[in-house]
Amino acid sequence: MKIKPYKRFYAVLLAVLLCLGGCRTSQATTQTVQQVKIGLTLYQQDDTFISSLQGYLESAAKAREAQDNIKISLNICDANGNQSIQNDQVERFISQGCDVICVNEVDRTAASVIIDKAKAADIPIVFFNREPVEEDMQRWKQVYYVGSRPREAGILQADIVAELYRKNPELVDRNQDGRLQYVMLEGEPGHQDAAVRTEYAIKELGWQGIEAEKLANEIANWQRSQAFAKVVQWIEKFGDSIEVVFSNNDDMALGAIDAYQSLGIEDWPIIVGIDATPPALEALRQGTLAGTVFNDARGQGQAIFELAYALATDRDVQQAVPELEGQYVWKSHTGITLKTLEQQESSS
Repeated sequence: MKIKPYKRFYAVLLAVLLCLGGCRTSQATTQTVQQVKIGLTLYQQDDTFISSLQGYLESAAKAREAQDNIKISLNICDANGNQSIQNDQVERFISQGCDVICVNEVDRTAASVIIDKAKAADIPIVFFNREPVEEDMQRWKQVYYVGSRPREAGILQADIVAELYRKNPELVDRNQDGRLQYVMLEGEPGHQDAAVRTEYAIKELGWQGIEAEKLANEIANWQRSQAFAKVVQWIEKFGDSIEVVFSNNDDMALGAIDAYQSLGIEDWPIIVGIDATPPALEALRQGTLAGTVFNDARGQGQAIFELAYALATDRDVQQAVPELEGQYVWKSHTGITLKTLEQQESSS
């Protein structure tokens, strides 16, 4: 079918407008009248876990395009850690007529601004990975959240350490004083996952009868490079007194590994992370990472998309995402060590 010149002009103009402002548009090539437009803004696109989650979400959208023969436009923006930029991106999604907006918040305490803008435009919103405060979630019934429970992640991280300790106490408690001296790499100030993962990792050790002594804790903002710098300082200060390095995510755990490798130290403490990213799983295979906690990026990405798609097409959200509990979708964690990883890979 030959496309009329004026239609071609408006199609090109629309594509250009969607890509302005640091955003990327991914959309189908199928020729169909119906179209779904989803705006997606990420707190930091180069975050390893967020990048992985984004990939799974895009895959889910492509699969649905083929299944339903419908054009799905994903307008993806990177807020680069700036809440003001993210607010502007949400306004742009609204002006572009997006059917639903998905938000990985820069600042979880600033959700009310985004919610009020979306509510005024009657555009449903799906938050993910960074949970808004409960009061903001209650501002509108068309607000949803997809994520995982940070308490569970902290507990499973402690379980890994406790299991290694009981299996080989001399390996973990290197000074044999009956206590585990640890350092903690925390995600970022004000982030509920960072605070809760930190709290329950240590509480769980106590609940299991293992005494832990904190040597230091520092904010490393989920970043591998920042964690590297912090751990180098700790090694210089505490030396081999460090018996466990807890990290709120895998990128920071990998930064700790980088620190020990860069200093040529062979006798390492136990290092544990959270997320089970591909680089972390490779570190497990190499024996540099003692354990991690699987954070279901695939499941979260699929749930975010299915929820957004149902909202955009006026379908039953409960039927689309059976795990939905009110306004929340929770994906569970799994503790992973080299042993469990090898079992998974051998059975797949």
